[in-house]
Amino acid sequence: MHQSFSSSPQPEPAAGFDLVITGGRVIDPASGLDAVADVAIAGDRIAAVGKNLAPRAARRIDAAGKLVCPGLIDLHVHVYEWVTNFGVCADEAGVHAGVTTVVDQGSSGAWTFGGFKAHVIDKSQTDVRAFVSVNVAGALMGGMKGDVLHNPGMTDEPSLLALIARHPRLVKGIKCHGESGALSHWGTQVLEAAAAAGRKAGVPLYVHTGELFPVMEDRRPEPDTVLAAVLPLLKAGDTMAHIYSAMPDGIVGAGSEIPPLVGEALARGIHFDIGYGVNFSYRIARMMMAGGVYPHTISSDLHGDFNSYHDVSILDYSLLGAMSRLWGLGMPLPEVIRRATLHPAQVLGEAHEIGTLAPGSLADVSVLDVVQEPWQFMDGQGESLAVSERLLPWLTVRAGRPIEPSCRLLPDLHDAVVA
Repeated sequence: MHQSFSSSPQPEPAAGFDLVITGGRVIDPASGLDAVADVAIAGDRIAAVGKNLAPRAARRIDAAGKLVCPGLIDLHVHVYEWVTNFGVCADEAGVHAGVTTVVDQGSSGAWTFGGFKAHVIDKSQTDVRAFVSVNVAGALMGGMKGDVLHNPGMTDEPSLLALIARHPRLVKGIKCHGESGALSHWGTQVLEAAAAAGRKAGVPLYVHTGELFPVMEDRRPEPDTVLAAVLPLLKAGDTMAHIYSAMPDGIVGAGSEIPPLVGEALARGIHFDIGYGVNFSYRIARMMMAGGVYPHTISSDLHGDFNSYHDVSILDYSLLGAMSRLWGLGMPLPEVIRRATLHPAQVLGEAHEIGTLAPGSLADVSVLDVVQEPWQFMDGQGESLAVSERLLPWLTVRAGRPIEPSCRLLPDLHDAVVA
C-alpha cells in the first residue's frame, strides 16, 4: 500500500534548486493553487512553485499521482513523552505521520516547560510548539488528579507571562478547560485566570470541552449550562476543542440541534477545533455540517492510554485519519487541507512562515498518497463510516530535508498492529 519515494540526482542545475518535487497535485489554500505543478526548494526555503522546474534541480522526487500540500500542522497533540503517562513520541506524531508541525496542548506548564523544551522540542525533527497549561505543572497524569493539578492554587500568572515572553516562537497560547469537573470544583475560576493571562500576553486560549476531571456529583452542572458558562470568558481568536464530541456536557452533547450559542461564538470570532480524540461522533458531525458549522481547524488530540503508562495499543485515530473522515463526510478536499495547514498556521500567528508554499516560506511540505480502495473508519461511539478514498503520508519534507514516514502511529489508516 505505502510505496517508498525515490529520488534521482540531476545534472548540475542551471540555477540553485536543491530539491524539486515534480508532477504532483499541489493544493496550497494560502495561495488558492490547486493544480499539477512542481515545488522547488533551496536550502530550508520554498524557492518556487510552477511548471518545468525539474531541469534546475540538484535532486528531484517524482510525485506524479500524489497530493502535495504545505506541511500539515496538528494543533492538538500530547508529546511530553515519559513525563506525562499518555505522551507519545513527537516525531512519530509528526514527521513520521506526514505532519511537519505539532502543537502540544497543556502537557507542560510554566514550571515544567524547560524540560519539555530540552527533551522534546530541541531533540525532535518535527517542529514542536506548545500551548502551556494554565496550571504550573502541566498535565502529568491525564485527567486523573485534575482536581489537584488544575485547581486555582496551581495557577501563577507572573510565571506564565514570563514564560510566554521568554519563548514567543515556541509558546503560542494557553491550554485550559471548560468542562463539568472543573466547574463542579471551582466554577470558572481557573478559566478566568487563563483568560486574564491570555489577554495580558496577547495569546489565544485553547479550551478543552467535555467531561474530563473528577466531578463533585453534588455540584455537577447541568450539561446544557456548561457552554453558557465558558463562552463569555473567551475572546476572538480563542479556540474551543472537540466541536463534534458526543460528551454530554460538550458543545452539542446529547442534543439534536445546534445550540444558538455556537452561532453567537462564531460571530464573535471564536474558533472551533476537531480535536478528534476518543469522543468524536459522526452523528454530531453530520448534524453540525448540515447546519453549516465546520471546524476552523482539524487536529488529532493524539495521545496514549490515560489509564496506563506509555501505552498506545488502544490508539485508533490520527490526524490524516481525521482528515480522511471529514473528507468522507462530504467536506471538499481543499477545505480539509486548509483546516490542517493555513488555519492552524494563522492560529499560531505564523501564516507567513508555515502552512503555505509561498516562495520564501519554510520548506515544510507534506506529500500524501490518495489510496483508492474501500475502507471503514470508526468514530468514538462505535459507528462505522465507509469510504472509498483515504490519505496516507508518502513523503515529509521538514525544513528542506526529505523524510520517509514510518507511519507507526497511523492505526486507523493501515492494517499494521501498533505495539
